Amino acid sequence: MSRTEQNGAGRRRPPTIHDVAREAGVSRGTVSRVLNGGHNVSPAALEAVQSAIRRTGYTVNRHARSLITGRSDSVAFLLTEPQERFFEDPNFNVLLRGCTTALAAHDIPLLLMIAGTEAERRRNMRYIAGHVDGVLLVSNHSGDPVAAQLHEAGVPLVACGKPLGQGSRVSYVAADDRNGARDMVRFLYESGRSRIATVTGPLDTPGGVDRLAGYRETLTECGLPVDESLIVPGDYSRAGGEAAAALLLERAPDVDAVFVASDLMAQGVLSTLERAGRRVPQDIAVGGFDDSPAALAARPELTTVRQPWDRISAEMVRVLLAQIGGEDPAAVILPTELVRRDSA
Repeated sequence: MSRTEQNGAGRRRPPTIHDVAREAGVSRGTVSRVLNGGHNVSPAALEAVQSAIRRTGYTVNRHARSLITGRSDSVAFLLTEPQERFFEDPNFNVLLRGCTTALAAHDIPLLLMIAGTEAERRRNMRYIAGHVDGVLLVSNHSGDPVAAQLHEAGVPLVACGKPLGQGSRVSYVAADDRNGARDMVRFLYESGRSRIATVTGPLDTPGGVDRLAGYRETLTECGLPVDESLIVPGDYSRAGGEAAAALLLERAPDVDAVFVASDLMAQGVLSTLERAGRRVPQDIAVGGFDDSPAALAARPELTTVRQPWDRISAEMVRVLLAQIGGEDPAAVILPTELVRRDSA
């Protein structure tokens, strides 16, 4: 029998690495090297083994491999936010889907973990050590010990966004938040707006810090004063956007544009402006950030700054797998894009 053999009960047994080697006409060691990354394997042998795997239907016995390699062949997606934020904010779902797809190309499963409380963090940290090969860390806050603890434990780690206070010790992949904010504020200014406010992201996150910095810098470059009354803190939630817009209208009823540091918050801003009888964009222009599904669901549809989510997730996976393979930490910053729609 060329692909599988029958045992004494007449049942077909699953194909083994020996079957793949025989089908490909190579040694078992060559097949093993292909399964472990293809190092020191000629292109012809690599193609022969991959073809034999397809013909035999061979699948890796992950438990057996983990005993040999000491690896679990799995990765954790660790979100340091309350559980309700995972379901409310579409960015997290988009990023999770992209990371899952990128890892699937390497036949590596992704485990979703949420650590929004101290108890969840301790429980997840106990599990991570020895059960996953690396961590994709999402929404890390300044002062949050997770990144430092993972680094100290020697767990390969890649953060989405530059971890504040971690220097070059932690790999990260980020959109260019500062220049994205600059592009939006300059666009609002060049559209004829002169009282440009902002609803910030949380200022214990890299996105919140850099988007506010971009806003301040661009106002100064455009010759506009940086009026602190036009800067209102937000939390990346729709409810936070509603509250921030109400405070902003109370402080500065003459505001004619708002740069909002996330699309979800911008939805809340639009709701408050509608209740206040302010027309968008005629009375007040509104710009968001992310180009998430929330931007298209908004009414009017949001002018926003697009984060390249597919590239971010793919780069996070690439950098993490390289680090698992022994490479040093790396940083990747990806460009953003201004997307013009109806709100500004």
